[in-house]
Amino acid sequence: MEMANYIMNILRSQLMVMWSWGFHNAVAIENGLRFNVQGFKFKGTVEVVYNEGNDLFDIRFIKASKVVKTVEGVFFDSLVELIDDYVEKTADYEHRVAAEYSIKM
Repeated sequence: MEMANYIMNILRSQLMVMWSWGFHNAVAIENGLRFNVQGFKFKGTVEVVYNEGNDLFDIRFIKASKVVKTVEGVFFDSLVELIDDYVEKTADYEHRVAAEYSIKM
């Protein structure tokens, strides 16, 4: 539970980014945190697990109970950016957000 809280604090350090993923259903797992996202690029489950041997994090992106991507050896200060790149960020991100929310640019 301690590690799940630590990971949650890292994610909360960039709260607006975390919210943009449609972050919900966070659950503590062994040595980590599992949560669901509904981003522009990826909708599914994300698991962030602390790898004690490397003193780094491993991230798994899961869809329909299958791991579709794994990223190993992530530093704590790269977690939010890496998850954001896979879940939410697109080349035309600002335009997609404007279109989604009917914002005139």
